[in-house]
Amino acid sequence: MPPNHHQNHAPETRPSTANGDHHHHGGGGHSLAAPPLQRHQTYYPHRSSSSSSSASFKGCCCCLFLLFSFLALLVLAVVLVIVLAVKPKKPQFDLQQVGVQYMGISTSNPSSFDGTATAVATTPTTASLSLTIHMIFTAVNPNKVGIKYGESRFTVMYRGIPLGKASVPGFYQEAHSTRTVDATIAVDRANLMQADAADLIRDASLYDRVELRVLGDVGAKIRVMEFDSPGVQVSVDCAIVISPRKQSLTYKQCGFDGLSV
Repeated sequence: MPPNHHQNHAPETRPSTANGDHHHHGGGGHSLAAPPLQRHQTYYPHRSSSSSSSASFKGCCCCLFLLFSFLALLVLAVVLVIVLAVKPKKPQFDLQQVGVQYMGISTSNPSSFDGTATAVATTPTTASLSLTIHMIFTAVNPNKVGIKYGESRFTVMYRGIPLGKASVPGFYQEAHSTRTVDATIAVDRANLMQADAADLIRDASLYDRVELRVLGDVGAKIRVMEFDSPGVQVSVDCAIVISPRKQSLTYKQCGFDGLSV
């Protein structure tokens, strides 16, 4: 049988790798593998520098806060030590003298007050009181350091009714010193209603005595090495009796209440 030149040849199969890729054999029998894929990373240099500067700023603020806290505690400790060493005492504020410059009483019925005892038979409906008194206070500083006084205000009252006020400007007093302080209270026709007017006329005409009350608060601060203490307050409460006929002071009694530092 003549040979068949048209013979069917089986297709050549090539080995494949496990992942299905075919290796092409080149010269020398060496296989060329594809280079591994590289993952691209994105860098943000601006965010990194911003976060580091923010952390540095927070650390700086924390250090400054700790430093200021330490300095404040140190100053407070020094002040407390000095205050304990000085042992501050409350200042003494006394009403030394009262001078009556003028006192006048006028009523709606002129015959109700003429300086005699029989004049009170007619009860006045209203009365007005005019008064000018000059007060001299004595401020004593028993401490080893100076005292800084603030503005002080005084009120004169009749049976709980405020008639007038006086103010004393602030001043500085040296250690272990005594100083006089002047204050003038002027009352210009303070009106009193019927009941109070009747009491005023009766006291003035029958007893020749008008009792007034002087109230005031004296604020002071003890100064230690340019540092002022929280405050010392002295309350002044004085009862004074004035004779309208003699235009003079006949009685004075004062009480003082001091608050510690």
